Amino acid sequence: MKKIYTIQVAGVTRELPIVQVNDNLCIASFVILGDTELVCATAPEIVKRLPEVDILVTAEAKGIPLVFEMSRLLKMPKYIVARKSIKPYMNSPIIDEVVSITTQKKQLLCLDEQDAAYIKGKKVAIIDDVISTGDSIQAMERIVESSGGIVAAKAAILAEGEAANRKDIIFLEYLPLFEIE
Repeated sequence: MKKIYTIQVAGVTRELPIVQVNDNLCIASFVILGDTELVCATAPEIVKRLPEVDILVTAEAKGIPLVFEMSRLLKMPKYIVARKSIKPYMNSPIIDEVVSITTQKKQLLCLDEQDAAYIKGKKVAIIDDVISTGDSIQAMERIVESSGGIVAAKAAILAEGEAANRKDIIFLEYLPLFEIE
């Protein structure tokens, strides 16, 4: 029998499969890709909680639909996506490395020179679907600051585990971690 964790966020209920990510830990797998109802319900709730910002930045890929909807609600003409690999079109990219709880291997986060120039001097909200260890958000923060952007907010739909105790992030609901006994 598959273990399930039920969560309600922004009036939407989802049953999340609990999956093992290492020898000691399981997570409730929260995937917003393809979930239009969830994205459209959570985006305005996060927007309400944000301070005034000029641009939204997310990491490829799960945060993209959320940032799209948030930027649409905020009437922003553009949002920025940090890519997970250096693309041929990137000249002098800003690069950082991160190990996330779900991938458990080093990944690159890269901003194209044009995107970096676009956020220079702007108030930036870094957006993700879930903040857990905070490593991805910290890597994004380093990229934004290296580009000359000003991090005005860090936000996600869910804060997982100890991240819920952080005072420097905005989130809608708590998501527990599950230790293997």
